[in-house]
Order: sequence, then C-alpha cells, then structure tokens
Amino acid sequence: MSDFLSGYSIQSWLERCPQGYLEGTVYGHEKAEREPDELMKNEALREQQIRTTVNLIVGERAALAASSGLVNAAPDQRSKTFLATQTLDEARHVEIFSQRLLDLGVSQADFESTINTYANPHLVKFAGVLLEKVDKKDFVAGVVGQNIVLEGLAFSVFEMMHASAKIDNLKWAHTLAGTIADERRHVGFGENRIGALIRDNPGRKSEIEKMQKDMTGHMLATFAWTFGQDKDTVETVREMRKSSGKEEHAVYHGVDLNQASSAEIEKLLAETVIHEFKTRLARVGLDYQSPAA
Repeated sequence: MSDFLSGYSIQSWLERCPQGYLEGTVYGHEKAEREPDELMKNEALREQQIRTTVNLIVGERAALAASSGLVNAAPDQRSKTFLATQTLDEARHVEIFSQRLLDLGVSQADFESTINTYANPHLVKFAGVLLEKVDKKDFVAGVVGQNIVLEGLAFSVFEMMHASAKIDNLKWAHTLAGTIADERRHVGFGENRIGALIRDNPGRKSEIEKMQKDMTGHMLATFAWTFGQDKDTVETVREMRKSSGKEEHAVYHGVDLNQASSAEIEKLLAETVIHEFKTRLARVGLDYQSPAA
C-alpha cells in the first residue's frame, strides 16, 4: 500500500482518531469535566463564550457541508476515502461544539435562535464563498478553500483558544486539543493532494487565488467584528484571574494573552493566520493575495 493511501485510509483514521487521541473521551473531553463555576456565574463571560461557541458551530457546519460535498467531486478513490473520514471529523466538531453550547446553558428550544442571534455575518459570507465552489463540484478550488484556507484559519484559532483555556478550563482545552489534531490532518491532505492538481491545471491559478483573496477579506472582517465585541470581556477575564490568583502565562506565539489588549490579540491572530496561508499556498504553487480592505 502506498504511503499516501496508507496515511489517508480508513484504517489509519481509526487508529489515530477514535482508537487514538479520542479514546475514552466524551464530546472531546474527560467524562467528569465541567465548565468552570467562575464562567457560569459571570453572565458577561458566559455570553462571550456562547458567542464564541456559536461561531465555531457556524464554521464547522460549513466545513461539514464542504467536505461531504467534495466526496463525489473527488477525481480518485483515495481522495474520496480521506474526505469521507474528514466528513465524520467535521460532523463530530459540530456535535461537540453544539454540546458545549448546551453545557453553557442554552436550551434545546433556543438552540437555533441562539445560532441566528450570535452568528458573525462576515463568517457566514466567508463560508458562502467556499460553498459556492463546492456546489459547483469544483474539487480543486473546494479543497484549497476547505483544507487550506478554512482549516488553516481553524487550526490557528483553536491553538490560540487552547493556550488560554488550559489555564482555567480544562474541559474546553481538552475538547480543543482533539480538534487541533483533526485539523492538522486535514491541512496536510490539502497540501499533499492539491499541489499536483494545480501543476496540471495552471490556468486555474488566478481564479483560485481570487477565491482565497475574497475569503481572507471576510476572515479579517470576522476578526474585527469578534474582537470589537470581546474587548470588555478580555479585561473581565484578566481581572478574574488576578482576583483568583490565577495569573499563569497563556502564551501564544510569544505573546502573553493575559497581558495583551483585544486589539493586540486580533492583530496577532490575523498575522499568524496570514503567515500560515502564505506558507501553505506556496507549497501547492499558489501566490497569496491580499484583500483590498
């Protein structure tokens, strides 16, 4: 069996995921773990976490629609097989983040209305650019948009949240750790599979780079919207940690998230994701395109 086929087979997925880093978990975390009392008793902080979790659901619903839609568009069996495993990964992400929304106190009856209330409109547009390509069965553009752009964004966002959560919310940190491991595999597939297809279809480059440019513009608008809303909550969390004596350093790419302002964190995340885009796009023969604004 070739290295590519064995690395992206159902058997490999079983050994690495459900029988590997997910074994023994319940919705991605240890069974006895709960959301911290400090979070649940602070309405501003709880609302911020509800908003964050809602937008993770929005992103993962888009990823689920994209990966499942690309299965039949894939030109070969091994890509279909990997995308089938990714579809289950994305369905799991939707489920675990949905469960977290319930854990944060959102009722089943209010679930979809809560999604509608807190969904970031720029993130919805970001997803729309990708899903338009998927609906057209455009495998090359779809995998670039899904496994390089969307997954590259998710990977960095999850890593930053994990750096903060492991200080005072182990339940959430453990949930994120599993999704990070999933995203690492997804991004790897995008790079390994698409490079050859781009080389075989050089005429597609400008169109695909335009898609990346549009998605990046919506991503940056998503960050601006999110961090604008979270500015006060960042200060609330900082004060809570000081009063409780929990002032451990939550370091992400050399920056202490407990000391940085909301604007500084936004800038850090945007620069990190764009650097990832540039690196990964270059590996498949594409040039990063900066959005107009």
